[in-house]
Amino acid sequence: MPSTMSWTLVECDIDMALIVDKPRLIRDEAQYEAYLEAIEGLLGDTSEEGRELLQLLIVIVNEYERKNHPIPPPDPVEALRFYMELKDLTPRDLEPYIGARQHVHDVLHGKRKLSISMIQRLHEGLGIPADTLIGRHARPKPGIPRARGRTSRAASTE
Repeated sequence: MPSTMSWTLVECDIDMALIVDKPRLIRDEAQYEAYLEAIEGLLGDTSEEGRELLQLLIVIVNEYERKNHPIPPPDPVEALRFYMELKDLTPRDLEPYIGARQHVHDVLHGKRKLSISMIQRLHEGLGIPADTLIGRHARPKPGIPRARGRTSRAASTE
């Protein structure tokens, strides 16, 4: 990269010049931290080279974070409470979607799970993503294939 870049490199174990000259996939936490420092240093750079390098490093860091620092999906009730706060809704506003006042209370206090019909009404009526309301327990774990149809016990013992 040209020497016109206006940012300064922070001292660390990773050779920052190598990041600038030959950005590579991140292999460990030390590289990850070094890339974050490089991104921070590039934030004020207005040159075309600086902006391009910044975009490239962000893509590399995002990929590493996706694989190594995944963000778990929100708890359905926490997501519902967040949406209520965001849209300034009261528990009474949820009654058309969840049901009687006591049902709303029970859902918001974890005493009752959201049913499929509640999830569908909340999704259609308020626009809350259905997969957010379904929650973690309904999502398959990465790397574990879903069952494709029923298998008999006799077939599995052969």
